[in-house]
Amino acid sequence: VHEPAASDNAPAGKLVAYVKGAPDRMVKQCKFQAKGGVAGEENVEPVNEDYWIEQIAILSSHGLRVLGLCRAFIDKDSVNVGDNLGPEFVTGRPEGKWLTMVGLCAIMDPPRPECVQAIKEAHGAGVRVAMITGDHKDTATAIGHMLGIVDENFSEAVTGPELDAMSDEELCEVVLTHNVFARASPQNKIRIVKALQAKGEVTSMTGDGVNDAPALKAANMGVAMGKEGTDVAREASEMILADDNFATIVFAVKQGRVVWDNLRKVLLVNTPINNSQGLSVLLGLLVSLPNTPITAIQILYSNFICAVTLGFVTAIEPAEDGIMIIPPRRVGKRLIGRFLFLRIVIGTCLLTGCVVGSAIIINSHSRYDYLDVEEPGKGRLQMMRACAFNVLDFGAMSVMLSARFAYNSSVHPRAFMGNPAAVGSIVIVTILQLVLTYVPGLNSFVFGMRGLDWFGWVLVLCSMVLVFAVMEIEKAIRRSLKAKGADTDDRTTPFFTDGSSAPPGAAAMTMPKGASKLNLQELNH
Repeated sequence: VHEPAASDNAPAGKLVAYVKGAPDRMVKQCKFQAKGGVAGEENVEPVNEDYWIEQIAILSSHGLRVLGLCRAFIDKDSVNVGDNLGPEFVTGRPEGKWLTMVGLCAIMDPPRPECVQAIKEAHGAGVRVAMITGDHKDTATAIGHMLGIVDENFSEAVTGPELDAMSDEELCEVVLTHNVFARASPQNKIRIVKALQAKGEVTSMTGDGVNDAPALKAANMGVAMGKEGTDVAREASEMILADDNFATIVFAVKQGRVVWDNLRKVLLVNTPINNSQGLSVLLGLLVSLPNTPITAIQILYSNFICAVTLGFVTAIEPAEDGIMIIPPRRVGKRLIGRFLFLRIVIGTCLLTGCVVGSAIIINSHSRYDYLDVEEPGKGRLQMMRACAFNVLDFGAMSVMLSARFAYNSSVHPRAFMGNPAAVGSIVIVTILQLVLTYVPGLNSFVFGMRGLDWFGWVLVLCSMVLVFAVMEIEKAIRRSLKAKGADTDDRTTPFFTDGSSAPPGAAAMTMPKGASKLNLQELNH
């Protein structure tokens, strides 16, 4: 509200009020329209609502954000200096319609290119993206087309007033068939989140304002803007975007999958190695070997070196090819599922069998009879332990190389690429094995073994190939089963999940504590 300028042609004793806002709502408050946008009471005529609604729809359908620009003259004694004029000043006038529509302002605010690509990547990963906005329905639909979230399956937008008129049961169905929610209020945001959760969906809500806080709190993962977001929004969220970029959320999803996969890979490497260390001793005694195939110091060394080197490799693996085209894992899925458990069992059996098998061969082969003459009761035992020790640690390398890729084949040059630590760990372990095997005194006195001959290295190499080949064959079978539609990711196996994943239904659409008493309104920042 201002004192009129000379160009306003205002009547005496009047102030001029300028109003901007959502054009479809502004039209409903207009009694007149300006002729050609010229100021003055003599240049007005009755408003043609159909004309303005049509123009608003045309502009909005092109993805433009449209503002209605209005003005009117009011009595000077109707307002006081310093008054904080809110929406009720415009919509609660006793005379009803009182504004003059001057024109429309259309603003192009296209989506960021990286945002479009990020949404495409999210769709490939099985992540559905929806947009909740205060924009006009046609504008929201057009922007949805640009973003790729409006298609033949989600073809139209639904407005906040339409949501308000729906029951909880109806809303639960609507949120599954619409990706764009226009003219949405803060209350609508909370109901949308709760409806998605009632249908068993895991939801993430982004927001930056004070009014977004309840929805951020209600979502499974609230994401606030770090640059433009308010302190209230940041406090209510679980994650804060430092760059206010939607693409960062998709990148975070990718990194979350990498962490999950790497945890499973570490288990796949370390568990069979640790299991086989103890089982080799047990099985060696059961098959009546003259002594344990590996010593306690060898077990401690293997456990330490393999955990630090080979296990560390899989902990820092980069994202595997195709990680963002896999559907999200089942809610409540355990870290170790059926097929990971099977791979651990296979790896354990292979390593244990190869260690004990090589020990049996060395213990019974006639080529080592001379050791019984040179060092009775000791020479053959040291050779047996040297072979078993190297079979264990070099076999662990095969497990690591196979475990680097959860689904993709490791029979490929990529097995030695993408992670420099993989090659580095192999080199380190190989050098240490050669030093421990051949350095006099260190091999016999500390580790209870002797230098390995060519036949022993043949057994080591064959064991490596056998372990690697069997684990890759299992992986190939699993890929084939997955291609045929088999459940290789434990998506329908309750035994490997924490509790039931059945959707709770509309009855679970309860508001956060105290939310039912909130009267949420848009606040001016």
